[in-house]
Amino acid sequence: MTLVLRSVRLVGGQDGPVDVVLEDGRIARVVPAGADIAGASAEVLDLDGRWAMPGLADNHAHFTTWAHHLARADVSGTPEPEAAVERVRQGLAAQAPGETLTFVGRGFQDALWTREATARMLDDVAKETGHTDRPIVLYAHDLHTVWLSSAAAARFGAPRAGLVREAAAFAVEKLVDAEAAGSDDAVVAGALQAAAARGVTRVSDMQMADNPLVWASRVPRGLDSVRVIANVYLEHLGIAAARGQRTGDAVPGTDGLVTVGSLKLISDGALNSGTALCHDADRDGGHGHAEYTESELRAILSDAHANGFTIALHAIGDLAVTRALDAFEATGAGGTIEHAQMVADADLPRFAALGIGAAVHPEHLLDDRDVTDRLWAGRTRRAFAYRALAEAGARLTFGSDAPVAPLDPWLAIAAAVFRTRDDREPWEPSNAVDVQTALAASWTAPGLAEGGAADLVVMDADPLAAGMVAMRQMPVALTVCAGRVTHQAL
Repeated sequence: MTLVLRSVRLVGGQDGPVDVVLEDGRIARVVPAGADIAGASAEVLDLDGRWAMPGLADNHAHFTTWAHHLARADVSGTPEPEAAVERVRQGLAAQAPGETLTFVGRGFQDALWTREATARMLDDVAKETGHTDRPIVLYAHDLHTVWLSSAAAARFGAPRAGLVREAAAFAVEKLVDAEAAGSDDAVVAGALQAAAARGVTRVSDMQMADNPLVWASRVPRGLDSVRVIANVYLEHLGIAAARGQRTGDAVPGTDGLVTVGSLKLISDGALNSGTALCHDADRDGGHGHAEYTESELRAILSDAHANGFTIALHAIGDLAVTRALDAFEATGAGGTIEHAQMVADADLPRFAALGIGAAVHPEHLLDDRDVTDRLWAGRTRRAFAYRALAEAGARLTFGSDAPVAPLDPWLAIAAAVFRTRDDREPWEPSNAVDVQTALAASWTAPGLAEGGAADLVVMDADPLAAGMVAMRQMPVALTVCAGRVTHQAL
């Protein structure tokens, strides 16, 4: 199949319009506009001078959870737990009593609350709305905490009702997602369509599942409008290795759209939950949560490396980042540090020296600016330090961590550049990056070059000239993945 994108301007490229000719999933030619004579069978789209660039990647998303979250109750931005409960009340009141499926909400930030969130609050609102026995599960903004009613704690085997954190929270979240699995295809299809509408052509899926197997079954069912890097967790590493899979391998039966990703490993907690592992003690004298000892971490990385896997290592606090870099250095493993929300000055050059990427999530800096000011006071210069990382030579890649933030690379790009999204002053503006750096951290390729994959996005405006609001709302006219049009708004 031949598709000609007529009269587009390349973002950051030559001034004049060009024609981009796509054949069999590759970029066949990039020529001056009007110079190429397409064959009679070619499809031609006249783009009238719009702006084209490589397709966008979301380099960290929990895709199934994100797909389901789109339909879940929003309890974000609530100043105290009572306000979140009121949102739950409204949601339950709109549903018929007798429903047994778990009521799920998302987005609270209890680090900003001054009052305790209790199981009784959720139990009472369930009873008052005629849903006495219905489980209620609310996901924290960072996914490292869940707030459970008594019925939810009983259904999902949680150690207690109320606030539950880290491994116990993840266990509940997996069971909640499994309960909703019957609607997976429908919600995933909707989420894929929404991603394509924002110019996304590749997602790195960090869902807590056997992702190579999941996507190998999805693609033949038509859920194939983005490329997927299918990461695995420790519980699936041996299974993937037994299948003969290694990082970078194509997953059979997916037409080259799905590749095996990294071992995703969580080494510490999260900022909002107060469990990020930090060099400095918090107000209670603690340093946060370490999921593994240093020797355990090195042993896991060594084993994964020996089995042909790179590692996507979650490290949020600065001590977690130090230990992560130490483990990479000791084992020779490759990969990325995911989040890197606070980095010690001495660790900045180690990313480049070790060849370890910094996979960061810029929208979090805006979601968490108030929490950061509260919990990391005096250290915010080193938080979300994207310019410092870039200037030290670190390879930056952007993601959303959806559903923590929406799966929309334009939000990440704008957050990294402008460090604000409203009328508040930019937060720690000295760590803003330029637009070209932010775009490069979100692109699936360095540019639109002949022979490259036919993955690209066309916009109505030049992102290099966009202001904050325009960047966040960037209108996408066309998305092409593997040579197929996956979104069109011409």
